[in-house]
Amino acid sequence: MSLTRSGDRPWMKWVLLAAGIYNLVWGAWVIARPMDLFDMTGIARPIYPGIWQCVGMIVGVYGIGYAIASTNPLRHWPIVLVGFLGKIFGPIGMLQNVWMVPVGTPGRLPASWLWLNVTNDFIWLLPFGVILYASFNAWNDPSHRSGLDVGDSGLGPKTRWSSVADANANVRTQLGATIQQLSQGRNALVVFLRHSGCTFCREALAEIARDRAAIESDAAIVLVHMGSEDPKSQAYFDSYGLGDVHRISDPLCELYHAYELRRGHVGQLFGASVWWRGFKAAILKRHFVGKLGGDGFQLSGSFVVRDNQITKSVRYESAADRADYCALAKS
Repeated sequence: MSLTRSGDRPWMKWVLLAAGIYNLVWGAWVIARPMDLFDMTGIARPIYPGIWQCVGMIVGVYGIGYAIASTNPLRHWPIVLVGFLGKIFGPIGMLQNVWMVPVGTPGRLPASWLWLNVTNDFIWLLPFGVILYASFNAWNDPSHRSGLDVGDSGLGPKTRWSSVADANANVRTQLGATIQQLSQGRNALVVFLRHSGCTFCREALAEIARDRAAIESDAAIVLVHMGSEDPKSQAYFDSYGLGDVHRISDPLCELYHAYELRRGHVGQLFGASVWWRGFKAAILKRHFVGKLGGDGFQLSGSFVVRDNQITKSVRYESAADRADYCALAKS
Protein backbone atom coordinates (compact mmCIF):
# COMPACT_ATOMS: atom_id res chain seq x y z
CA MET A 1 0.00 0.00 0.00
CA SER A 2 1.32 3.46 -0.85
CA LEU A 3 2.02 5.77 2.05
CA THR A 4 1.95 9.00 0.06
CA ARG A 5 -1.48 9.92 1.36
CA SER A 6 -0.53 9.62 5.04
CA GLY A 7 2.21 12.20 5.49
CA ASP A 8 4.11 12.51 2.21
CA ARG A 9 4.46 16.01 0.76
CA PRO A 10 5.57 17.09 -2.74
CA TRP A 11 8.60 18.94 -1.34
CA MET A 12 9.97 15.64 0.03
CA LYS A 13 10.23 14.24 -3.48
CA TRP A 14 11.96 17.35 -4.80
CA VAL A 15 14.41 17.53 -1.88
CA LEU A 16 15.48 13.92 -2.38
CA LEU A 17 15.69 14.39 -6.13
CA ALA A 18 17.84 17.51 -5.64
CA ALA A 19 20.05 15.60 -3.18
CA GLY A 20 20.40 12.80 -5.73
CA ILE A 21 21.42 15.16 -8.52
CA TYR A 22 23.84 17.01 -6.23
CA ASN A 23 25.51 13.78 -5.13
CA LEU A 24 25.80 12.48 -8.68
CA VAL A 25 27.35 15.75 -9.91
CA TRP A 26 29.70 16.05 -6.94
CA GLY A 27 30.75 12.42 -7.22
CA ALA A 28 31.35 12.68 -10.97
CA TRP A 29 33.45 15.82 -10.43
CA VAL A 30 35.68 14.15 -7.83
CA ILE A 31 36.08 11.06 -9.98
CA ALA A 32 36.89 13.02 -13.14
CA ARG A 33 39.06 15.73 -11.51
CA PRO A 34 40.27 14.38 -8.14
CA MET A 35 42.91 17.09 -7.64
CA ASP A 36 40.65 20.15 -7.95
CA LEU A 37 39.67 20.48 -4.28
CA PHE A 38 43.26 20.11 -3.12
CA ASP A 39 44.48 22.74 -5.58
CA MET A 40 41.63 25.12 -4.70
CA THR A 41 42.37 24.95 -0.97
CA GLY A 42 46.14 25.10 -1.34
CA ILE A 43 47.13 21.77 0.14
CA ALA A 44 49.35 19.07 -1.24
CA ARG A 45 47.87 16.66 -3.72
CA PRO A 46 47.34 13.11 -2.39
CA ILE A 47 49.84 10.44 -3.37
CA TYR A 48 47.04 7.99 -4.09
CA PRO A 49 44.24 9.96 -5.79
CA GLY A 50 42.33 6.73 -6.39
CA ILE A 51 41.32 6.71 -2.72
CA TRP A 52 39.73 10.16 -3.10
CA GLN A 53 38.05 9.04 -6.29
CA CYS A 54 36.52 6.14 -4.33
CA VAL A 55 34.97 8.75 -2.04
CA GLY A 56 33.46 10.38 -5.11
CA MET A 57 32.10 7.01 -6.22
CA ILE A 58 30.46 6.42 -2.82
CA VAL A 59 28.88 9.88 -2.84
CA GLY A 60 27.59 9.29 -6.37
CA VAL A 61 26.05 5.96 -5.39
CA TYR A 62 24.22 7.75 -2.56
CA GLY A 63 22.79 10.00 -5.26
CA ILE A 64 21.25 7.00 -7.01
CA GLY A 65 19.72 5.94 -3.69
CA TYR A 66 18.20 9.38 -3.08
CA ALA A 67 16.73 9.40 -6.59
CA ILE A 68 15.07 6.05 -5.88
CA ALA A 69 13.82 7.30 -2.50
CA SER A 70 12.27 10.35 -4.16
CA THR A 71 9.70 8.10 -5.87
CA ASN A 72 8.14 7.38 -2.46
CA PRO A 73 9.98 9.09 0.42
CA LEU A 74 8.02 7.48 3.25
CA ARG A 75 8.28 3.94 1.92
CA HIS A 76 12.01 4.28 1.20
CA TRP A 77 12.86 5.71 4.63
CA PRO A 78 15.85 3.33 5.19
CA ILE A 79 17.71 5.07 2.33
CA VAL A 80 16.93 8.45 3.90
CA LEU A 81 18.08 7.17 7.30
CA VAL A 82 21.44 5.98 5.96
CA GLY A 83 21.95 9.38 4.32
CA PHE A 84 20.87 11.20 7.48
CA LEU A 85 23.38 9.28 9.60
CA GLY A 86 26.14 9.98 7.10
CA LYS A 87 25.36 13.68 7.28
CA ILE A 88 25.78 13.55 11.05
CA PHE A 89 28.92 11.43 11.32
CA GLY A 90 30.69 13.02 8.33
CA PRO A 91 30.89 16.49 9.90
CA ILE A 92 31.93 14.97 13.23
CA GLY A 93 34.92 13.34 11.54
CA MET A 94 35.77 16.55 9.68
CA LEU A 95 35.62 18.64 12.87
CA GLN A 96 37.78 16.11 14.66
CA ASN A 97 40.42 16.42 11.95
CA VAL A 98 40.34 20.21 11.65
CA TRP A 99 40.11 21.22 15.32
CA MET A 100 41.72 18.38 17.26
CA VAL A 101 44.70 17.60 15.05
CA PRO A 102 47.54 20.09 15.73
CA VAL A 103 48.39 22.57 12.98
CA GLY A 104 51.29 21.35 10.90
CA THR A 105 50.50 17.69 11.47
CA PRO A 106 50.74 15.75 8.20
CA GLY A 107 47.28 14.90 6.90
CA ARG A 108 45.48 17.71 8.74
CA LEU A 109 42.80 19.33 6.58
CA PRO A 110 42.45 23.12 6.43
CA ALA A 111 39.41 24.81 7.96
CA SER A 112 38.25 25.77 4.47
CA TRP A 113 37.26 22.15 3.95
CA LEU A 114 34.44 22.64 6.47
CA TRP A 115 32.53 24.33 3.66
CA LEU A 116 32.15 20.87 2.18
CA ASN A 117 30.02 19.94 5.19
CA VAL A 118 27.71 22.87 4.56
CA THR A 119 26.77 21.76 1.04
CA ASN A 120 27.24 18.00 1.49
CA ASP A 121 25.63 17.64 4.90
CA PHE A 122 24.18 20.52 6.89
CA ILE A 123 21.66 21.85 4.35
CA TRP A 124 20.13 18.37 4.05
CA LEU A 125 19.89 17.48 7.74
CA LEU A 126 16.61 19.26 8.53
CA PRO A 127 14.61 18.06 5.50
CA PHE A 128 15.93 14.52 5.88
CA GLY A 129 14.99 14.59 9.57
CA VAL A 130 11.48 15.80 8.77
CA ILE A 131 11.07 13.03 6.18
CA LEU A 132 12.14 10.41 8.74
CA TYR A 133 9.72 11.82 11.32
CA ALA A 134 6.88 11.80 8.78
CA SER A 135 7.72 8.22 7.81
CA PHE A 136 7.68 7.06 11.43
CA ASN A 137 4.37 8.85 11.89
CA ALA A 138 2.87 7.25 8.78
CA TRP A 139 4.02 3.71 9.56
CA ASN A 140 2.62 3.98 13.09
CA ASP A 141 -0.72 5.34 11.88
CA PRO A 142 -3.43 2.70 12.41
CA SER A 143 -5.05 3.86 9.18
CA HIS A 144 -2.01 2.43 7.41
CA ARG A 145 -2.51 -0.93 9.11
CA SER A 146 -6.26 -0.92 8.42
CA GLY A 147 -5.96 0.35 4.85
CA LEU A 148 -8.27 3.31 5.53
CA ASP A 149 -7.45 6.81 4.34
CA VAL A 150 -8.33 9.60 6.76
CA GLY A 151 -6.26 12.35 5.15
CA ASP A 152 -4.89 14.96 7.53
CA SER A 153 -7.63 14.85 10.16
CA GLY A 154 -5.19 13.86 12.89
CA LEU A 155 -7.60 11.16 13.99
CA GLY A 156 -7.08 7.46 13.62
CA PRO A 157 -8.87 5.24 11.10
CA LYS A 158 -12.56 5.45 10.42
CA THR A 159 -14.65 3.24 12.63
CA ARG A 160 -17.40 0.77 11.93
CA TRP A 161 -19.68 2.52 14.45
CA SER A 162 -22.07 5.36 13.81
CA SER A 163 -21.61 6.95 17.25
CA VAL A 164 -19.93 6.56 20.63
CA ALA A 165 -23.09 4.98 22.00
CA ASP A 166 -23.02 2.46 19.17
CA ALA A 167 -19.39 1.65 19.90
CA ASN A 168 -20.10 1.32 23.62
CA ALA A 169 -22.85 -1.17 22.88
CA ASN A 170 -20.75 -3.38 20.63
CA VAL A 171 -17.18 -3.41 21.97
CA ARG A 172 -16.58 -5.95 24.70
CA THR A 173 -13.95 -6.18 27.37
CA GLN A 174 -11.85 -9.27 27.97
CA LEU A 175 -14.48 -10.25 30.56
CA GLY A 176 -17.31 -10.06 28.02
CA ALA A 177 -19.00 -6.85 29.16
CA THR A 178 -19.73 -3.75 27.09
CA ILE A 179 -19.30 -0.15 28.19
CA GLN A 180 -23.04 0.23 27.75
CA GLN A 181 -23.66 -2.55 30.29
CA LEU A 182 -21.03 -1.28 32.73
CA SER A 183 -22.48 2.24 32.66
CA GLN A 184 -26.11 1.29 33.37
CA GLY A 185 -27.20 3.18 36.48
CA ARG A 186 -23.64 4.07 37.48
CA ASN A 187 -20.49 5.74 36.25
CA ALA A 188 -17.97 3.95 34.10
CA LEU A 189 -14.51 5.51 34.02
CA VAL A 190 -13.11 4.78 30.56
CA VAL A 191 -9.37 5.42 30.46
CA PHE A 192 -7.59 5.40 27.10
CA LEU A 193 -3.91 4.55 27.50
CA ARG A 194 -0.83 5.54 25.55
CA HIS A 195 1.22 2.73 24.00
CA SER A 196 2.40 0.14 26.52
CA GLY A 197 6.05 1.21 26.48
CA CYS A 198 5.26 4.85 27.21
CA THR A 199 6.30 5.99 30.67
CA PHE A 200 3.05 8.00 30.95
CA CYS A 201 0.99 4.87 30.29
CA ARG A 202 2.91 3.09 33.05
CA GLU A 203 2.45 6.05 35.36
CA ALA A 204 -1.31 6.07 34.68
CA LEU A 205 -1.63 2.36 35.44
CA ALA A 206 0.35 2.75 38.66
CA GLU A 207 -1.90 5.61 39.79
CA ILE A 208 -5.09 3.71 38.92
CA ALA A 209 -3.80 0.68 40.82
CA ARG A 210 -2.96 2.88 43.82
CA ASP A 211 -6.39 4.52 43.87
CA ARG A 212 -8.37 1.55 42.60
CA ALA A 213 -10.52 1.10 45.70
CA ALA A 214 -11.52 4.77 45.79
CA ILE A 215 -12.25 4.85 42.07
CA GLU A 216 -14.32 1.67 42.10
CA SER A 217 -16.43 2.96 44.94
CA ASP A 218 -17.81 5.48 42.44
CA ALA A 219 -17.28 3.96 38.99
CA ALA A 220 -16.46 0.83 37.06
CA ILE A 221 -12.98 1.05 35.51
CA VAL A 222 -12.52 0.29 31.82
CA LEU A 223 -9.02 0.47 30.34
CA VAL A 224 -8.60 0.84 26.56
CA HIS A 225 -5.21 -0.15 25.19
CA MET A 226 -3.56 -0.64 21.80
CA GLY A 227 -2.15 -4.10 22.41
CA SER A 228 -3.59 -7.45 21.44
CA GLU A 229 -5.59 -9.44 23.96
CA ASP A 230 -3.10 -12.23 24.65
CA PRO A 231 -1.08 -13.68 27.57
CA LYS A 232 1.53 -10.96 27.14
CA SER A 233 -1.06 -8.25 27.68
CA GLN A 234 -2.51 -10.15 30.62
CA ALA A 235 0.93 -10.32 32.23
CA TYR A 236 1.45 -6.61 31.57
CA PHE A 237 -1.72 -5.60 33.43
CA ASP A 238 -1.16 -8.26 36.10
CA SER A 239 2.16 -6.57 36.90
CA TYR A 240 0.16 -3.52 38.05
CA GLY A 241 -2.44 -5.56 39.89
CA LEU A 242 -5.02 -4.65 37.25
CA GLY A 243 -5.31 -7.95 35.42
CA ASP A 244 -8.93 -8.41 36.53
CA VAL A 245 -10.04 -4.89 35.57
CA HIS A 246 -12.21 -4.58 32.46
CA ARG A 247 -10.07 -3.71 29.45
CA ILE A 248 -10.62 -3.36 25.73
CA SER A 249 -8.03 -4.21 23.10
CA ASP A 250 -8.07 -1.64 20.28
CA PRO A 251 -4.94 -2.10 18.13
CA LEU A 252 -6.44 -0.18 15.20
CA CYS A 253 -7.45 2.69 17.52
CA GLU A 254 -11.03 2.60 16.24
CA LEU A 255 -12.44 3.28 19.70
CA TYR A 256 -9.88 6.06 20.20
CA HIS A 257 -11.23 7.59 16.99
CA ALA A 258 -14.87 7.13 18.05
CA TYR A 259 -14.08 9.09 21.23
CA GLU A 260 -12.38 11.77 19.08
CA LEU A 261 -8.90 11.29 20.50
CA ARG A 262 -6.30 12.72 18.15
CA ARG A 263 -2.80 11.74 17.12
CA GLY A 264 -0.20 14.17 18.42
CA HIS A 265 2.18 16.47 16.57
CA VAL A 266 5.83 17.17 17.41
CA GLY A 267 5.17 19.66 20.20
CA GLN A 268 2.55 17.46 21.86
CA LEU A 269 4.86 14.45 21.83
CA PHE A 270 8.36 15.90 22.20
CA GLY A 271 7.91 19.38 23.64
CA ALA A 272 10.03 20.64 26.54
CA SER A 273 7.24 20.07 29.08
CA VAL A 274 6.78 16.51 27.83
CA TRP A 275 10.50 15.78 28.25
CA TRP A 276 10.48 17.22 31.77
CA ARG A 277 7.40 15.27 32.81
CA GLY A 278 8.85 12.21 31.12
CA PHE A 279 12.07 12.55 33.12
CA LYS A 280 10.13 12.74 36.37
CA ALA A 281 7.87 9.79 35.48
CA ALA A 282 10.57 7.57 33.98
CA ILE A 283 13.52 8.32 36.28
CA LEU A 284 12.33 9.91 39.50
CA LYS A 285 9.19 7.77 39.80
CA ARG A 286 10.96 4.76 38.24
CA HIS A 287 8.32 3.91 35.64
CA PHE A 288 11.04 3.79 32.98
CA VAL A 289 10.37 3.34 29.24
CA GLY A 290 9.66 0.16 27.31
CA LYS A 291 9.37 -1.05 23.74
CA LEU A 292 6.87 0.75 21.53
CA GLY A 293 3.61 -1.17 21.85
CA GLY A 294 1.04 0.58 19.67
CA ASP A 295 0.75 3.92 17.90
CA GLY A 296 3.38 6.15 19.49
CA PHE A 297 1.62 9.25 18.13
CA GLN A 298 -1.79 8.49 19.66
CA LEU A 299 -2.84 10.81 22.46
CA SER A 300 -4.97 9.50 25.30
CA GLY A 301 -7.85 10.69 27.44
CA SER A 302 -10.31 9.78 30.17
CA PHE A 303 -14.11 9.77 30.07
CA VAL A 304 -17.01 9.23 32.41
CA VAL A 305 -19.85 7.32 30.79
CA ARG A 306 -23.24 6.90 32.46
CA ASP A 307 -26.21 5.14 30.88
CA ASN A 308 -24.17 4.90 27.68
CA GLN A 309 -23.67 8.68 27.43
CA ILE A 310 -20.44 10.61 27.97
CA THR A 311 -20.99 12.91 30.94
CA LYS A 312 -17.40 14.07 31.42
CA SER A 313 -14.47 14.07 29.02
CA VAL A 314 -10.79 14.89 29.37
CA ARG A 315 -8.97 14.72 26.02
CA TYR A 316 -5.27 15.17 26.61
CA GLU A 317 -3.46 17.89 24.67
CA SER A 318 -0.03 16.30 25.07
CA ALA A 319 1.47 12.92 25.83
CA ALA A 320 2.35 14.15 29.33
CA ASP A 321 -1.16 15.21 30.41
CA ARG A 322 -2.76 13.38 33.30
CA ALA A 323 -6.16 13.22 34.96
CA ASP A 324 -7.43 13.05 38.53
CA TYR A 325 -9.12 9.64 38.27
CA CYS A 326 -10.75 9.79 41.68
CA ALA A 327 -12.34 13.17 40.93
CA LEU A 328 -13.51 11.98 37.53
CA ALA A 329 -15.09 8.85 38.99
CA LYS A 330 -17.17 11.03 41.31
CA SER A 331 -18.35 13.30 38.45
